[in-house]
Amino acid sequence: MSGSNSTGTTSVPAPSFTSAGFAAPAESDILTGALADLNAAFGNVLNTDLSTPQGQLAMSFTAALGDAYDQFLAILNGVDPARASGRMQDAIGNIYFMSRKGATATVVTVVCTGAAGTVVPEGTLIQDGSGNYYAADGAITISAVGTGTGTFSCTTTGAIECPAQSVAVYQAVSGLTAVTNPAAGVTGTAEEGRIAFETRREASVASNAVGTLNALAGVVKSVDGVTAAYVADNSTANAETVGGVSLAAHSLYVCVNGGTDEDVALAILSKKPPGCGYTGTTSVTVTDPNSAYSTPPSYTVTFTRATDTPIYFTVTLKNGTNVPSTAIASVQAAIVAAFATDTNATIGGTMFASSYYAAIAAIGSWAQIIEVTIGTAASPTSFTAGLNIDQIPTIEAANISVVLS
Repeated sequence: MSGSNSTGTTSVPAPSFTSAGFAAPAESDILTGALADLNAAFGNVLNTDLSTPQGQLAMSFTAALGDAYDQFLAILNGVDPARASGRMQDAIGNIYFMSRKGATATVVTVVCTGAAGTVVPEGTLIQDGSGNYYAADGAITISAVGTGTGTFSCTTTGAIECPAQSVAVYQAVSGLTAVTNPAAGVTGTAEEGRIAFETRREASVASNAVGTLNALAGVVKSVDGVTAAYVADNSTANAETVGGVSLAAHSLYVCVNGGTDEDVALAILSKKPPGCGYTGTTSVTVTDPNSAYSTPPSYTVTFTRATDTPIYFTVTLKNGTNVPSTAIASVQAAIVAAFATDTNATIGGTMFASSYYAAIAAIGSWAQIIEVTIGTAASPTSFTAGLNIDQIPTIEAANISVVLS
């Protein structure tokens, strides 16, 4: 018999633990064993056809036992970080003192125009053409030339598109006359998914350290509202160009998208090695939160806000009678959707035109690709688009050209 206990035996095969993990028997073998057990209990005279009452009982037993094994396997997979999802993945995250990020907000770089010296306070609201509101991530000072640039985050989280030249003043600030966004905003995302959570958990392991670039990147990416970050340093005694950005001697460089200035600065301060300078364009004074101080010191932390950089596509498709009138809009929508899941579409990333073939081809059999090119300027001719470490890519349908040839 395949299995046994203190009171008898069974023909139903038992599960086992092997070097590959938990191995459940096939449900077909469970059914065969269940039918054999029933038949033996009645003197081996039963009709074991599945249409009989005893056949139905055996199938019900098989389904219940198979489901129990499936649930047990799900529990075992749930303790493996590479396979965990949902609540089990959240539990693994708790071990590392991290929780799943909620939906993130669209972040848009805005040029504020007005009287020199005007300070646009953090939290100041502006509005786009669709009625969505955006709050300033930090205070913005208008310079002597009458402009100041800063980032604003949408007050509603999720994938809200903010096209170029679509924002306007909503909350009045004395001295502020106009706002505009030269490029589309970096579109927000839904709640953090399984793969993104595990990727961040892996990176967060390094955040237990202090001073390493991985530790800094891990803690900055964990800041509420942050959607992307890039960390680099220059340990030499001379200025060095890294990823298209000049880093001062002996300095730390952090480029970030999203999050408030104070939260980002405190995160950097918590992991930055002492004595190291900064390279950046945004400076924030924060107070050390260490409770050991009776009079805590304050520090000026400098980092860079990522520059929204439009990405352009030219998609050339074979023309034909089966190409629908909605072809252009369909291709544009497919690329915009694929852009949201492109892991290379981040600060300092290198994007590949080939990453979008599948999304275009999936629209329909009529979408026969001749060529897809990508770049940071209109009418691109390259198959890759490289971004500097102070740039983050943005996408909007108007920047996707579709040619039927």
